[in-house]
Amino acid sequence: MDLVTKKKWDRASANFDLMAGYGPEKRWAPFKRQLFSRMGDGKILFLAIGTGLDIQFFPEGRSITGIDISEGMLEKAKGRAEGYSGSLELRQMDVHDMPFAEGEFDQVFTSCTFCSVPNPIQGLEALRRVLKPGGELHMFEHTGSRYFPFSLMMNLMTPLSRQVGPEMNRPTVENVRAAGFTLDEVTHVYLDVVKTISAHR
Repeated sequence: MDLVTKKKWDRASANFDLMAGYGPEKRWAPFKRQLFSRMGDGKILFLAIGTGLDIQFFPEGRSITGIDISEGMLEKAKGRAEGYSGSLELRQMDVHDMPFAEGEFDQVFTSCTFCSVPNPIQGLEALRRVLKPGGELHMFEHTGSRYFPFSLMMNLMTPLSRQVGPEMNRPTVENVRAAGFTLDEVTHVYLDVVKTISAHR
């Protein structure tokens, strides 16, 4: 397990709901709810479930395994997971070292995750491994921008932001392709910075 990343997010867990649980969640709620409505009846992996803020947007009755590298995050997520109307198991693990069998899941979902995974392509390759052939990847992510001045601002902010949380300038769509996924759909939610990405193994 990446202990540096674990400690960073354990520290962040203390104030995470305060920073992310109000404005951002209300703003992105319709888009997340629409994306998560694609959760099917099979086995679902939710990567980096954090404090469980996204659980409120999950459709009822699904079978979900939610993982996170941070014990502090998962501790805060327990109450929300217990209130979910379906099967939701929380487990602490690093995406780079998941013990799941190859092809164990039908779908994988992420939410503002791959701005923070230390080795994003390897992390996506790990997700591809645990998906069945044809299995789906659905992501709600903020990424770098191609447009000035946003591109410049994100490049300047990233060295600072990565110390306490996410990187601002990740090329996540390109990373999905590089990890061997077939890209199905990219929808821009806010400019070209916040987007949903759908792909399959």
